[in-house]
Amino acid sequence: MSSDLRLKKLRGSGGFIMATVTDDQQRKGNLGGPDLFLAPVGRLDSEKISKHYCNTCEKEYEGSPKIEYENPNEIVAENLVLLEKGQYICTTCGSVLAEYRNFSKPDEAASIGAAIPVTNTNVSTPQSAQSFEFQEKPKDTGVKTFSSITGLGVYDTEARKVGVVKEMGIQPDQSSIVLVVTRNDGTDVTVKWDDIRKIGEIVLLGSLLESNLKCKCGYTNSQGSKFCESCGNKLK
Repeated sequence: MSSDLRLKKLRGSGGFIMATVTDDQQRKGNLGGPDLFLAPVGRLDSEKISKHYCNTCEKEYEGSPKIEYENPNEIVAENLVLLEKGQYICTTCGSVLAEYRNFSKPDEAASIGAAIPVTNTNVSTPQSAQSFEFQEKPKDTGVKTFSSITGLGVYDTEARKVGVVKEMGIQPDQSSIVLVVTRNDGTDVTVKWDDIRKIGEIVLLGSLLESNLKCKCGYTNSQGSKFCESCGNKLK
């Protein structure tokens, strides 16, 4: 694969940057659509960044945004270590343009195992989440919501950031807890609690994030469902 540098726009949740990237970095930033995203690429050399745009300022600036990062080396699941986490920050207003997480599998031949229990948060189990107070969403959504983990980054089993938590809630029939995740492309998808591996500093999914499986009746179905498990309607 060529290592030639090419100038590309890399999007984040709070803006974008213009940077020269390699073919490999471009591949990491491509999540299946026409746009490239900054989160999967990780930390870039600031000298490779020519411009950045801040959604809060609604303005483009010359040069690199501020890049802050740390190396927690935290074991978040069996055979999965969080090596580095960082943010791209607007140099003018301090808004976060994008966040990233870099993971490592100590044993590349083995799969990722069960999550390491979280002891310092109240949202590590469904039972504790059910004890939170909640408020009604607008009537057209059919989901009651919590605000405790709004804004956390959501990562899939490939250790790629696929979105951020928009809200947490329960099904209209109060049968299960769900997360509403805003994906990198700006669309929302609902994730069942059973499809979540860990909630801590990040939300780690137990599978790849598929298209929305929410039926028009308001029920969120299991991954792979073709028909609604509640009303029987065919899912789009």
